[in-house]
Amino acid sequence: MWTHSAGNPGELAVYKKIIDDFNASQPKYRVVQQNFPQGSYNDAITAAAAARNLPCLLDMDGPVMPNWAWAGYLQPLELPTTLTDSLLPTAVGRYQGKVYSAGYWDAALSIFARKSVLEKNGIRIPTVDKPWTLAEFDAVAAKLKDSGYATPLDLGAADKGEWWPYAYSPMLQSAGGDLFDRTAMKSADGVLNGPDSVKFFTWFQKVFKSGWANNSGPVGNQKFIDDKVALSYTGVWNAQDALQKVGADLLILPPVDFGKGPRIGGGSWQWGISAGCGSAQSEGAREYLKFSYQDKYLTDFADSQVVIPATQAAASASKYFSADGPLHQFAVLSQKFALARPATPGYPVISTTFEKAAKDIMNGADVKSALDAAVKAIDSDIKSNNNYGN
Repeated sequence: MWTHSAGNPGELAVYKKIIDDFNASQPKYRVVQQNFPQGSYNDAITAAAAARNLPCLLDMDGPVMPNWAWAGYLQPLELPTTLTDSLLPTAVGRYQGKVYSAGYWDAALSIFARKSVLEKNGIRIPTVDKPWTLAEFDAVAAKLKDSGYATPLDLGAADKGEWWPYAYSPMLQSAGGDLFDRTAMKSADGVLNGPDSVKFFTWFQKVFKSGWANNSGPVGNQKFIDDKVALSYTGVWNAQDALQKVGADLLILPPVDFGKGPRIGGGSWQWGISAGCGSAQSEGAREYLKFSYQDKYLTDFADSQVVIPATQAAASASKYFSADGPLHQFAVLSQKFALARPATPGYPVISTTFEKAAKDIMNGADVKSALDAAVKAIDSDIKSNNNYGN
């Protein structure tokens, strides 16, 4: 079993408990764990696949799974549907109608605010049933800037890599655009560069031009903790620190409705079985996975890492995400608004191309031209790979 978890002692401790319990529970199979740093993990997988030396069990970032399945790295998971149906939809990885991966947890995004700041400025506190509209959000940002915040919003633009499609494509989807045509699964043309996408990215550029946000560091939630910004667009992984520092004044707000309903990203690290794993070993891998999805382990994982448990029963037992837990709102946001990234083998190219286009636009590039260039790059990759079989 390979994981990307080297350097994360809390995560490794939960895995050790699961593995020790499974190995002690039966005499037929033995799981042996090897951990890699996240930064080098994908390279290790690619090299091992080329050498036909993948482990039976491996974890993967959710949106990368279709590429690995298409490349022949993975076999269908074939866990009982009663198990996979009990998980959050975004914790189950499907490609061409088959389940190839499943996770113990998901993450969710929110807007952090201080109740005292919103009340002082006469700003309505949004709810999941009545989130801020785009017009409201613009008015809120302008009012907070006038109140004395040099840059009232931290949108996380100092970050890089997968954060960009994870964080900003849900905003795009809420506005009516998307990264890719999810129906035909062959092109981004007319979707990523369509009228709704152009409108959204024109707004995105305005946010930075207006000084409502910038891309200065640090990465994370420190500017909100220090009260340098009033609103922070961030994830559940920063919630515990914010709760400790801001206390009862902390608000965990829903995403903005850009016109077509609120959206946040979904689909995080999940487990799969390699295609080269022999039939007897594959059976053992499935037995281990079935064992590992016990609610008690999902709760342990969630409370150790402060991530949303993939089952309702595990969430109910969590000290953070139960109905009266301080971070229950994240479980609600995930259930109501999460949308997975497009399940195409072309996603790695979509991700890097989107990041470049969005950063160019943030820095002042012509919106339509930047999106057209992104579409050209994505569609070129799709065509050069014979539509990835679609």
